[in-house]
Parts: sequence; structure tokens; C-alpha cells
Amino acid sequence: MNYEERDPYGMYKGMNTASLRSSAALGDSKSQHGGPGPQLMGADTLIGNDVVSLSDDDLGDIKELMLDMKSGHVAYAVLSFGGFLGLGEKLFAVPWSALRLDTVNKRFVLNVERERLQDAPGFDKDQWPDMADSEWARGIHAYYGSKPYADALNH
Repeated sequence: MNYEERDPYGMYKGMNTASLRSSAALGDSKSQHGGPGPQLMGADTLIGNDVVSLSDDDLGDIKELMLDMKSGHVAYAVLSFGGFLGLGEKLFAVPWSALRLDTVNKRFVLNVERERLQDAPGFDKDQWPDMADSEWARGIHAYYGSKPYADALNH
């Protein structure tokens, strides 16, 4: 399921691929429809969206979005990978800045190949890491080659 299919309020109504492509090609940050997407998106509509690699391999789906309550920024998307019907799945906290929204295919793209994700630091649904720990965060951002949003804002 993708964000358009999860849109109970109609905020993405009229958001079509052609207008998104033409806006992006012209460098226009304003979309050609009446809703807020894709610049602003409802968090609930992003849960369950597919995530793929640059080579189009399925990497799983978004299970949760982690918000930094002090800054109001999205810090991580929790990605589920592997397993069957929730059994044996591994969870990964992927820095939000490492994901790119693909509005044409209505999914997210992560610049990590499947094999690298399998070896990434992950966790079990019953043992979540302390995502507020700065050492943990540095390690995660280093693994995905991203900058924490505080660093990105300062550069």
C-alpha cells in the first residue's frame, strides 16, 4: 500500500505523476494540485510504504516514524526487512535523510543494496535501541553515510 491509498482526508487528491515530473523538471517547488504533497506529507500515510534500493530490490516497508520531540524533525524511519508474517523480521532505524521519496512509483528509495542492509545494525521488535543516545546515532548515520539533521542544518 502506498501513501495515496492511505489518504483518508484526500490531501493527495489530484496529485498526478505528470504534474510532479513537470514541476520537478522546472525546479518549481510548488506542486500543480490542491494538496500539500509531496513537500508536506501526513505521517500516518507513510507507514507501510515500500522501500527499495537504487537497483530496485525490495528492502521492506516503513513500520514507524521516529520524531525528535525537541526539534520536531523526523529522525528515523523504522524499516522492517525479512521474515514472514511478522515472524523473524529484523527492524532497522534508517536516518530520514538517507531516504528519498519516489513520487512516480509512490515508494521510498534507500541508497543501500540488499546485502548491506542485511548486515546493518538492526534490532528485534522486543528490544529497541536507545535512539536518543548520541553514540548510537553517530554509528547509524555513519553506516548509512548520512548526516544527522542538526549537522545538515549547520552546513
